Amino acid sequence: MKETAKFPDSIEFRHLRYFIAAAEHGSFRKAGSSLGLSQSAISRCIADLEDRMGASLFHRHAWGVSQTFAGQRFLHRARRAIKTIDEGAHEVAAAGRSEQGRVRIGIYSSIASGFLAKLLASYGRSHKDVRIELIDGNPAEHVAAIRQFRLDVAFLTGDREWPGCDRAPLWSERVFVVLPDLHPLAALDEVMWRDLADEPFIVSEAAPGQEIHDHLVRELADLGRHPEIQVQSVGRDNLLPLVAIGQGLTLVSEAMTVAALPGITYRPIAGEMLPFSAVWSPANDNPSFRRLLSMAKAASAKAAKLRQAASQIGASDVLLRSRDPLP
Repeated sequence: MKETAKFPDSIEFRHLRYFIAAAEHGSFRKAGSSLGLSQSAISRCIADLEDRMGASLFHRHAWGVSQTFAGQRFLHRARRAIKTIDEGAHEVAAAGRSEQGRVRIGIYSSIASGFLAKLLASYGRSHKDVRIELIDGNPAEHVAAIRQFRLDVAFLTGDREWPGCDRAPLWSERVFVVLPDLHPLAALDEVMWRDLADEPFIVSEAAPGQEIHDHLVRELADLGRHPEIQVQSVGRDNLLPLVAIGQGLTLVSEAMTVAALPGITYRPIAGEMLPFSAVWSPANDNPSFRRLLSMAKAASAKAAKLRQAASQIGASDVLLRSRDPLP
């Protein structure tokens, strides 16, 4: 806090500090010593304060000072003002350290498991006073909200660059097809796009239904097929029971596969990976959000190193096995 901070009626922060110190020590000399100032500096400041207030605050004695009636009354208010300032400074510092506040997150994926679920759980444990708000929606809605500072960040699929926004790729998930338990493809460990060429599909009217629809059209068009896709006016959670009763297949990202619902089976589509990125406004200075973004980037970098190490270990094992003599 700067010593020149102004208060009503031109009273400055230093006036309050010096006045309280003089009142507590009963001496301008001792007050100056406690503050690292000279006796004359304290005396001049108190005299200036008295001139501004139009009242004497201290009786001057050879042995020190004592408060006047006006000084006694002012001491209570001065202490209360200093306490209010200190509390305000603590709140600002706490917000700067992300100990309290709010972060508004646009989601486009399940948070039942996976990278995003772990990130939010870790952030919540280390920042218990920060309120996390999750908002469902499609990418265009989220980006519009980010530009208007109604959202701090959105975790979106794909690698598209959005004008006026920053983006950081964070993680990828496998893509799974959701099948009825008794579907012939449920017997496979993984399926190919050609296995799905003649299957009917259902998608949600809500996000990410349109993106799943477009993805199906692109992939199956490459096989010379125009897929049958029915749009259902339900959310993602209610779409899966429709798969169980044979209304069609659908696609989900890996994080959704922890939902163990009766009558359905998840099977990965070979080679299909869905990238996820954080998208935010570079002008957003919300400290709670900035801490979340920092944690997300650190977690992504750590996961990449672990994957690289696992890949190297796997490659070494393959090389060692290749050198072993055949049995």
